[in-house]
Amino acid sequence: MPKLRPDTQKARREHILDAAEHCFARLGFHRTTMQDISRAAGVSLGALYVYFASKEDLIAGITGRDRAKLAEQLAAVSEAPDLMAALERVGEHYMIDEPRHKQQLVIDIGCESMRDGPVGEIFRSCDVFVLSQFEALFERARQDGRIAPALDSKTLAQIIAVMGDGLFWRRGIDPGFDAKTLVPAVMALIRSLLAPSDNDPAAAETITGPQSSDVRAVTRSRA
Repeated sequence: MPKLRPDTQKARREHILDAAEHCFARLGFHRTTMQDISRAAGVSLGALYVYFASKEDLIAGITGRDRAKLAEQLAAVSEAPDLMAALERVGEHYMIDEPRHKQQLVIDIGCESMRDGPVGEIFRSCDVFVLSQFEALFERARQDGRIAPALDSKTLAQIIAVMGDGLFWRRGIDPGFDAKTLVPAVMALIRSLLAPSDNDPAAAETITGPQSSDVRAVTRSRA
């Protein structure tokens, strides 16, 4: 069998991860088998094992590419002229644009992390990574004078994570969940916590949600 080119190998690996995501979200980590994933990906079981030795390896691959994606997005937020608008776009991506099975997968991995040691290590490592990324973003914005929050950056990151977990859970379990209404309202709360300063003038004009006037008043009083 001829050796595949690196770009072909990468594409096949990504295709397998996509198939695994759908299988885990539909059946759950515990019920999904490697045979299920090989059928969904349209590859032989032997070919699947060339890329991933176990379901845990597949979870590590899925979370690894998600971590890289988030790091790239938050780096762009940090450099954006309007920090709050850029942060809102990230929220919309994860809570509105992404397919619902992504949230269902996160919920299932979180539940499985309490029973499966290797999955638990992967999940906790990813959680620490996400928290550290948001903490670094907020700390840099604070030092640059773009935000003037009353809370420290670590606490802010934890609060944002709690909000994000709640949105993930509701969207994952509730088919009627209206993310398009909730995301702007949650972003208004985040804005009040971060308190964008006058050094970020574009952000001061980008208020969304029904609480816009209240949040603007809080922002100006604390900046």
